[in-house]
Amino acid sequence: MPTSPADARERAPDRPPLTLRAATAADVPVVLELIRGLAEYERLLHECVATEAQLHETLFGATPQAEVVIAEWEGTPAGFALFFHNYSTFLAHRGLYLEDLFVKPAFRGHGIGRALLVHLARIAVARGCGRFEWSVLDWNAPAIGFYRALGAVPMDDWTIMRVTGEALVGLAGTDTAGSGGAGSGTAGTGGAGTGGAGR
Repeated sequence: MPTSPADARERAPDRPPLTLRAATAADVPVVLELIRGLAEYERLLHECVATEAQLHETLFGATPQAEVVIAEWEGTPAGFALFFHNYSTFLAHRGLYLEDLFVKPAFRGHGIGRALLVHLARIAVARGCGRFEWSVLDWNAPAIGFYRALGAVPMDDWTIMRVTGEALVGLAGTDTAGSGGAGSGTAGTGGAGTGGAGR
């Protein structure tokens, strides 16, 4: 919740109300709260099964899988961005992929979402990335318009393909012996993995 009037008075008058910082392991409960807030907004809360223990291991364990930037408004967590690097074979450069971007409803209208995107764009440039990309739900017209205004271009010719849950386990257990080179055939018919993500 927003800080109290007393907290606001204690804040230095020349300190901007918005700060962006890298998340630490101590922020795991906040990160999970924001993830669940995003899932609820996207009407996908029933699919959100992440736990604090899982986030701690995958974000701050021995081999972190992604990075998180937390936006604070007057010291209160207001939003976040979670991102990681992918790779473009066509550019021969890594890219920056934004997995999640969310601002709590109570803090919208302050330019926090834009600030997070600008911050990540600067990280991408500083790290020599060839591109910065993300996905957006087709029904989220306000977000699509916002992203277009920032210079983002929809990849209308591409469709995201996903294998998860039992289908993933089943695919991993598929017997490819005697299938006539299924591996090279899959890559040759469009590069379902690296062709879509790598370009």
